[in-house]
Amino acid sequence: MNILVIGSKGFIGTHCLNFFEQKGAVVYGCDVVVDYTSKHYFLIDATNADFKEIFEKHSFDICINCSGASSVAESIQNPRRDFELNTMNVFKLLDAIRQFSPDCKFVQISSAAVYGNPVQLPVKETNELAPISPYGWHKLYSEQLCSEFVTLYNNKVAIVRPFSVYGAGLKKQLFWDVYQKIKKNIPFQLYGTGRETRDFMHVSDLLHLIELIIEKGAFNGEVYNAANGNAISISEVVGLFASLFNCEIKYTFGNQIKEGDPLYWQADVKKIQSLNYVPKKTIEEGLKEYLEWVEENA
Repeated sequence: MNILVIGSKGFIGTHCLNFFEQKGAVVYGCDVVVDYTSKHYFLIDATNADFKEIFEKHSFDICINCSGASSVAESIQNPRRDFELNTMNVFKLLDAIRQFSPDCKFVQISSAAVYGNPVQLPVKETNELAPISPYGWHKLYSEQLCSEFVTLYNNKVAIVRPFSVYGAGLKKQLFWDVYQKIKKNIPFQLYGTGRETRDFMHVSDLLHLIELIIEKGAFNGEVYNAANGNAISISEVVGLFASLFNCEIKYTFGNQIKEGDPLYWQADVKKIQSLNYVPKKTIEEGLKEYLEWVEENA
């Protein structure tokens, strides 16, 4: 099997490339970062990505799009850049596949940000979509583009909506931020009230899910939540992480709400369970592994 991973130098993309290589697939990477060592790698222009030549000259069974901007705050500050990376590039990918590789299955890594602040929990894939950030809107537009190309051109597409993915290699977001603050060995403050909830998924479980979708998915534009169906408060998960350190840690929550961030998330996971998805990594195991990695790489 030939697989192309777009955004192969990013957090999820790097894990994705390594995962499928270990499964025996021939995996090609594609990103904006220069790579002089990889045999199977395509360098694209960060300011004007063009995928036509890649699909015209090479044949792939699967294309997994892990690329795009991933910061809500940056999307608010620079919505045009976020649109180009999260929406326009998806159009370019779908159009290149339409023209040169119509049998290639396309996995679009979207985001639970398309749900915004859900009116009911757990969130089903069929829930109303009401993004509250440019990032969420642009991910929604990319999903609509996928539906357009499925409906009008018979592209083969599956859409994955990750909730809160974490693991080795992630140098941003909650656990990275908390680690940096703890290492300063002074009391610190975190955003929010601590009562906000997230549905965490270890990156290895996300890759396991993507593998199941490739094996069993219909690729008719269907959507899958990527989470474990467990709502855990920020206060509780920070407490779990802090308990792994051999020191006294003092912190508070400042009650500030970040613009564009949802308050409460929990995914309905019946659809991925129908693919026989079962999580392999508990939050406790995942946090311990993350701490081991971050202490070597911070």
